Amino acid sequence: MTQKTILITGCSSGIGYDAAHGMKARGWRVFASCRQQSDCDRMRAEGFDSPRIDYTEPDSIRTGLAEVLQATGGTLDALFNNGAHATPGALEDLPTDALRAIFEANVFGWHDLTRQVIPVMRAQGHGRIINHSSVLGLVVMPWRAAYSATKFATEGLTDTLRIEMRDTDIHVVALNTGPVTSKIRVNSIPHFELWVDWENSPRAAQYRDKLLTRLYESRGKDVFELPPSAVTEKLIHACEAARPRPRYYITRATHLMGAARRLMTTRQLDWLISKG
Repeated sequence: MTQKTILITGCSSGIGYDAAHGMKARGWRVFASCRQQSDCDRMRAEGFDSPRIDYTEPDSIRTGLAEVLQATGGTLDALFNNGAHATPGALEDLPTDALRAIFEANVFGWHDLTRQVIPVMRAQGHGRIINHSSVLGLVVMPWRAAYSATKFATEGLTDTLRIEMRDTDIHVVALNTGPVTSKIRVNSIPHFELWVDWENSPRAAQYRDKLLTRLYESRGKDVFELPPSAVTEKLIHACEAARPRPRYYITRATHLMGAARRLMTTRQLDWLISKG
């Protein structure tokens, strides 16, 4: 039997790194892409194919995918759009250019890569496209407007593509994670420092009392936090099940907030979320 192949983005750490190892252990040939060349070199040293793909660089998307297709003879069984970052801050303090930047990385780059992969999957007659969404694609939280906006966009694109692909054997899946152990907090700090002038914000006191402590100080695991392997487990099912689910809720927080969105009024949900 021909070895199955998967391209996973954002594999330098956390969810992508665990997913790469988990899928390789299942016998898949994993193309574990990273944004930085140094991380690609490290993944290659660990035995992976590792094309460099930076969602904000269209040329790297094109050349990274070309590297994959050259290695596989022009086929690809699964794509896991995973790489993303957060830009914390109150919405009134986020410049529009900050939103442009995070959408480039978290949405537009995903769209670009996905559109380039679809013809490959059409030609071979099958495929899996798995998008890493979030509980913040279901509900919002203060200070996370930029990230949440990209995940709501991901939800819309994923749901639409899934319906449009019903006449093919290309399955489109969303993984809605909640708190999962990763470097997303640490990796968000440079984006916060680049875009948010918090000291001159009318919410400066709130930044000091709430966001800065959470952002800069490691406080151990969040409530309901799971290891990255919990995501890998669902990714395996999404890639290998004959009929994968349209979406997978991961962590108790995702299940709780998904239910709250269905059962509560908007005012009730706003009150619940405002309590933290």
